[in-house]
Amino acid sequence: MGLLGKLFTAPLIPARAVVWVAQQVADKAEAEYYDPAPVWAELRLLERRLADGEIDEETFEVQERFLLDRLMEIEEFHHRNP
Repeated sequence: MGLLGKLFTAPLIPARAVVWVAQQVADKAEAEYYDPAPVWAELRLLERRLADGEIDEETFEVQERFLLDRLMEIEEFHHRNP
């Protein structure tokens, strides 16, 4: 790109930087949201709470269904976006 081209596109540099930063934040948030490790940890905790008598079977089943649905959502996301 010549000097003239750089001169005309220089005002766009801050906007490009903002877009780049926003994309990096979005990518990081997406990676965290679709990470199955916290969901598995929550399932283990839920099972421990049931075994310790902290929650009843009905509460366990409701929360377990929610967590299993999240795991399915995560798996589907990873199949669509390898």
